[in-house]
Amino acid sequence: MDAQFFTAWIEEVARAVGANRDHLTRLDAAIGDADHGSNLDRGFTAVREALSATPGDTPGAVLTLTGTTLIRKVGGASGPLYGTAFRQMGKVLGSGADVSLTDLASALEAALAGVRRLGGAAEGDKTMVDALAPASRALTAAVQDGMKAEEALDAARAAAEQGARATIPLQARKGRASYLGERSIGHQDPGAASTALILTALHAAAGG
Repeated sequence: MDAQFFTAWIEEVARAVGANRDHLTRLDAAIGDADHGSNLDRGFTAVREALSATPGDTPGAVLTLTGTTLIRKVGGASGPLYGTAFRQMGKVLGSGADVSLTDLASALEAALAGVRRLGGAAEGDKTMVDALAPASRALTAAVQDGMKAEEALDAARAAAEQGARATIPLQARKGRASYLGERSIGHQDPGAASTALILTALHAAAGG
């Protein structure tokens, strides 16, 4: 997987976020500030512009620029969290022109670790970690099982989507939603939902 593949992934993320902007905002309206969709859409629009102006010549460069742009352009918690995730992935992938599925699994593990450090969230807290953690585990397991890229990324996508759905009955323990207490139960976490979109876009970039 080269820089072109990762650029295609981010382009697919931008399209998916744009198409689901209102849905993400409705999810956030129930338990947050009602700006998750619009913030991410603005952020990934800026990322597309940045990559168009300065195309990354390696996978690491593409993801580092993505993360840096999100931190600079997206307000609230989602900018720093997603920005950190992509920057950590870029750091792990380094300067190699082509990366393996094993490399990508390691990068996703680093993204998860970075998000956990920054947000202090664990699985079950009703955050993006509830989608990102199972996706990371699924990709690592798929690599260990010798799956091909499209099949492995489909496993990660499915795990992220299942994790996002599993936030619905949870009570939020982190972020603004935690202020609602039991009233946060019954609503899907918007960060977990957008994480699932990003993993779905990764699978799509691989031809899924």
